This record gives sequence, C-alpha cells and structure tokens, in this order.
Amino acid sequence: MNAYILPLGVIGPQQLILIVIIVLLLFGGKKIPELMSGLGKGIKEFKKATSEDENSTPKEQEKKED
Repeated sequence: MNAYILPLGVIGPQQLILIVIIVLLLFGGKKIPELMSGLGKGIKEFKKATSEDENSTPKEQEKKED
C-alpha cells in the first residue's frame, strides 16, 4: 500500500486504521452515514453549480452579476 507524504510525516496503513477508529469513536457508527450523505450532496451541488457556470455565455454571466 502506498504511503502518503505530508508535512508532518508519512501516513501508512496503520495510521489510517487509527484515524478510522478515532472517527468511529468520536461520531459513532450511526452518525457517519449521515455525514457522508451530506458530503455527497454538497459535492453534487458544487459540480452542478460549476457546470452551470461553464455552460453559460459571458453575456448571461454579466446579467447574473447585475
């Protein structure tokens, strides 16, 4: 498994397992699906907003700003 290099050091598989355990202890097993659902919805809205912005013409963007 690849290790990720961060400014604080290297994160390997053992550290990732420890992070997952800490998250489970902090939020509990029931709360994590709700958090992931909210994160997914946020990403979906972000992608929708960026695609709408790319599809609009510069004249339409000027109208939105006014």
